[in-house]
Order: sequence, then C-alpha cells, then structure tokens
Amino acid sequence: MRLKPEQLNAALQKGLMPVYLIAGDEPLQLGEMADAVRKAARKAGFENREILSAETGFEWNQLAFTADSLSIFADKKIIDLRMPSAAPGTEGAKALIAYCQRLPKDTLLLITAGKLAGNALKAKWLEALDKAGIIIQVWPLEGQDLIRWLQQRMQQRGLHAETDGLRILASRIEGNLLAAAQEIEKLYVLYGPVNLSTQQILDVVADNSRYDVYKLMDSVLAAGANRIFKILSGLRAEGIAAPVVLWAVTREARVLIRIKQALSDGHNRESVFKNHQIRDKRKQLVSNALNRLSMNDLNNLLVLSAKADRQIKGQQQGDAWETLLAICLKFGS
Repeated sequence: MRLKPEQLNAALQKGLMPVYLIAGDEPLQLGEMADAVRKAARKAGFENREILSAETGFEWNQLAFTADSLSIFADKKIIDLRMPSAAPGTEGAKALIAYCQRLPKDTLLLITAGKLAGNALKAKWLEALDKAGIIIQVWPLEGQDLIRWLQQRMQQRGLHAETDGLRILASRIEGNLLAAAQEIEKLYVLYGPVNLSTQQILDVVADNSRYDVYKLMDSVLAAGANRIFKILSGLRAEGIAAPVVLWAVTREARVLIRIKQALSDGHNRESVFKNHQIRDKRKQLVSNALNRLSMNDLNNLLVLSAKADRQIKGQQQGDAWETLLAICLKFGS
C-alpha cells in the first residue's frame, strides 16, 4: 500500500501492518515518521527492537536469522532495517521477497532507506513490500507545500503566523526542514504559544552579521575559549535572550550524544552525519568534539544546562550567563 507522508498517523491509528518502508532524502521527515511507527509499535507491545544496517558488506541472511530468532525479553519485536543506499542488490532483493512471502509472527519490519531510484519503483522486491505493508516516499518540500508544513509545525507548538512571516522563514531555511524545526523551536522558547507578528519572526530568524548562536556553537566545537568568551559576551550585549543560547548548546550536546550512540552501535560515520545534517564544513569540528568528549561528559553538560534553565526561570540562584559560559567552556575541556 502506498501512502503519502501526511497519511501515516491516521493509518497507524487504525492498526499496524507487518512491514513499513519509509524512503527519501529528507532526514527530518524520514526520522520522525520512523519514530511514529516505533512509538505505535511499542504501544502495541513490540518492546524488543533489533537494528540491522545494510551497509556495504552486509550479510542479508541476517534478516531471516533475526526474524526467526526468539527473544528472551519480549514476544513481539521490531526489526529496524536501515538501508542508506535504497538499493538492496540481488541478494537483498531475494531476502526481502522471501521475508514477505513468509511473514514472521509478532514481528514488525521497519525499513528506512534513501531516495528510491526510478528503476526501483517497479522492482519485484518493492512490489513484495507493497503487498505486505506500507510504502511511503518522502520528498523535499517546496513552495506552498513548505509553507503548509511550516504552518502545521508551528501549530504543534501553539504558534500562529501570518503568511508573510511564513514566507520569510521559508526563505531563511532554504528547504532544510531540520533548520526550520530549530527556528520554530527558537520562536517558541522566546515567545511561547502566541500569534507571531512578521516582525517577531524577522527579529529571530534574520541573519546576524556580527554574532549569532550558530557561530558560537562552531567555536564551542572547536574548543576556542577566547572566541567563545568574545561571542557569548557579544550575544549578551546585543540583547539575545539567554533561553536561545541555552537552546543552542543543549541541542548541540543532544546531537553529539545521538551521533556517539549511533557510532558505538556500529553505524557508518558518513551515514550518521548525513542523518543529522552535519554539513561538510562542520564534519571535522563535530569529529574533534566526539573524540574529545565522552558520553559522561556530554550528559554532565545536560545536567549543567538544567541548572542554567532553572536560573533563567528564577528557580535557582546564580547568573545564567555565567553558567552558559561554563557549559561552553566545558565543551572544549
């Protein structure tokens, strides 16, 4: 069964299918729809999850082996098959067809894949998945589709904006939905659930030629103490709200945690970076930070971020900006 991305939630509410294929090259939509399937599956009792990554050299017989193996932890399980290239090859095609011909009981197969090539749309393995479950193709959003997505995303946070404001936001993020989600989160942190004016959106998303939180985070990853102090002081002097800076440093720590966990699970570094929107110019910065910081270091940064949050809200004594400086410097320690 072929569905559009916006039809997935309604389909999940009706019940689970044994197979899901979510394919495309838009990481945010791909990840969030996969999360929706996992959440629905866990709610239905699928408590065990096994991850298979079909990178180069992957042995496709692992799919059948995983499907047939019994878990000592739960009766129902999810097989989370990640196929970055969206091309299983001859052996992979045979394995997927065989799986669909003999669907294992109490098992849900979730496949996330890159963009499907045109010649794959009529492939027998894809037809087998189509008959057994649900296929969703994710496309980059443009024009009115992007405007509608931004509007819906804001509504999830209780935010409403005029059309001109949405167009400004759309032009700022240039189709990058992950960047759009970050900007909307920033608007929510600053203003809460309100009707946003165009000027409010301009004030937050406009490029800052002197200092901005993105430059701060590059300095944090580079462990440049002098530049961290200079930019953070500039942000404070320019009246940038402390919650925006806290949002940026907290997000960076969480992204590093997710990347470090994925790498420790054996996933390909390039694929992990692509899934987390790590651009070429930031790859070395992120790699250096990953090498420098342990998982315990990153979790401690989140603990310190919680302290800054309480200080910002007046729930704990102390200067939130001093705590933010301490967080930034600890990134480079």
